[in-house]
Amino acid sequence: MPADAAARISALRQSIAEHNRRYYLEDSPSISDAEFDALFAELQRLEEQHPQLRTADSPTQRVGAPPAHAFAPLAHRVPMLSLNNAFDEDEVRAFDRRARDKLDVDQITYFCEPKFDGLAINLVYENGWFKRGATRGDGYRGEDVSANLRTIRTLPLKLAAAPNLAPNLLEVRGEVLMLKKDFAALNRRHQENEGRAFVNARNAAAGALRQLDPKLTAARPLTFFAYGIGAAEGIGLPTTQCALLDLLASMQFPVAAQRERVVGVDSLLAYHSKMAAQRAELPFDIDGVVYKINDFAQQQALGYVSRAPRFAVAHKYPAEQAITKVLDIVVQVGRTGTLTPVAKLHPVFVGGVTVTKATLHNEDEVRRKDVRPGDTVIVRRAGDVIPEVVSVDITKRQDGREFVMPAACPVCGSKVERIAGEAASRCSGNLVCPAQRKQAILHFASRRAMDIEGLGEKLVDQLVATGAVKTPADLYALNMATLIALDRMAEKSAQNLIDAVGKSKTPSLPRFFHALGIFGVGEEVARILAQYFGNVDAFLAADWETLIEEKKAIQKENTKRTKSGAEKLPVPLPGVGKEIVESIGAFLSQAANREVITQLRDRGVRIDAHSSGRISQSEQALAGTTFVLTGTLPTLTREDVKARIIAAGGKVAGSVSHKTNFVVAGADAGSKLDLARELEVPILDEDTLLKIIGGEQSA
Repeated sequence: MPADAAARISALRQSIAEHNRRYYLEDSPSISDAEFDALFAELQRLEEQHPQLRTADSPTQRVGAPPAHAFAPLAHRVPMLSLNNAFDEDEVRAFDRRARDKLDVDQITYFCEPKFDGLAINLVYENGWFKRGATRGDGYRGEDVSANLRTIRTLPLKLAAAPNLAPNLLEVRGEVLMLKKDFAALNRRHQENEGRAFVNARNAAAGALRQLDPKLTAARPLTFFAYGIGAAEGIGLPTTQCALLDLLASMQFPVAAQRERVVGVDSLLAYHSKMAAQRAELPFDIDGVVYKINDFAQQQALGYVSRAPRFAVAHKYPAEQAITKVLDIVVQVGRTGTLTPVAKLHPVFVGGVTVTKATLHNEDEVRRKDVRPGDTVIVRRAGDVIPEVVSVDITKRQDGREFVMPAACPVCGSKVERIAGEAASRCSGNLVCPAQRKQAILHFASRRAMDIEGLGEKLVDQLVATGAVKTPADLYALNMATLIALDRMAEKSAQNLIDAVGKSKTPSLPRFFHALGIFGVGEEVARILAQYFGNVDAFLAADWETLIEEKKAIQKENTKRTKSGAEKLPVPLPGVGKEIVESIGAFLSQAANREVITQLRDRGVRIDAHSSGRISQSEQALAGTTFVLTGTLPTLTREDVKARIIAAGGKVAGSVSHKTNFVVAGADAGSKLDLARELEVPILDEDTLLKIIGGEQSA
């Protein structure tokens, strides 16, 4: 078995490395995220079973270091110098002329590459293994961010083997950045969860790399591109920049595919123009291009001036900023209810487009920049990032009135809430606000909420546009005539949707709470609410302000009990913080939201609830029991089973181990079932599990 496991582990590592390369470097993934996650999970499981086969360069070892208290300084053996900038053709021609005069040649061969808009990094490899890495810092000393660098999938932890290459020491220089597609996906998640977006990919990447906890860095999709070498011992290096990049590529470092070797200054300018034309289509952000004399001997002959080399220059693109006036500040309500102040601008051409408005992000940002109607401001736009106000010219201010966030939603009139600890303000009319209507309905119908099959985005667009659906409750009043009148909706499709809506009328309590779309109430919080309240009526009757005070008092008492060794008191809604409790309270304080819940029940939605109210620990049949699910069950979805287990006090894990109490198996069960048999973990079918939850059998 160990030999088979070793072979499979080796194959998985190679496969994962190849898929990382395809995703990050070629922008052409060959498998889905789910398939990649399955490969990664299998490798994790095999390494847990055979720890002697785990190696430091395994993809599973990218995260694991404890959070740092601060970043220690780390010296660079060879200084990381900055480049001088050129902003126009004349400056580039002057750079070329000085180099030719100094070298006494008619033409120079150059190496050209994009200037990444990221964070400069120095990586140190000893005997082929990554040991540490640091930011550029002041050029001589940077911050030691080694633990965070290990989380970057494109950064080799071990140098690829190559003939006659066994460096005792190698400093590899490059840039940490975030690909455009990964930044867009991160911003969507951040907007949904935090109510605000990152300004640009560079800021997001820099912030991720300087997280004290590597697990937080790992959650950000960073990548790395190499472009040079610092110190090197025990390795023969090439004689040109082009050959050096080829060497780095052979060692499995990502390098820019857009690099070129050209001759003469006219070719430099042509490269600059070509990259400018391709800039919007590149997978990463650039703010210019870099020209380096290709021959290392010529580089050495030219040397350095101050803290920059004479043999290289960065040819920057024009700054994507402009000056204009703020005509007014209005408030927009996003699809998740977030209120965003937006500056209406006198039209100005910036970043390749005419800009008429710019985001001010949130109330705190307006206060920090002190933006007012009538102000003269600098506006920035980079790539596809929403234009933003960078700063205000206070010297040109006249009588601009200070901005005040409205107390009521400008769309539906519901109360605006500023949750403690949050920068964003939100409309509390989740279920009734027209601005949130489409998102509220899509979320309500989603697979992990009410699971209304066939109710997709295009259909919801039509239902909302025609006024047939204004709240989730209206879904349960849809009829055949209304649906057939919609575009591309035949009788069979209409009947299928009506059947799917009817099928959704008996959700579990956690699903129902999750479906309401309350800010902060995801699946896990919904399960905690279901465990605590037991039914909808108890949830609606709760005094949320009193509950916050009760939690606070019990937590304070438990602190004392911990010191004295006494048994702790049970905390209401364990794991649900004050901010989320306040969010729930704000949601339920709106009569319109409560009315929608009443309408849902009046229209036949019957929630699978515990009639006895709150569930005590003693009533939970599966308390302290860990389950693993595998295969397809006869009647229940995996989400339903998971919700029922958790509601009964049990836990659901993703992989089988010696700590697993039961494996629940259905049709087409995979390797988890085989491992359960190997470890002699009891195996249950759906019927037996339901009997245990119902108390008919003992767990």
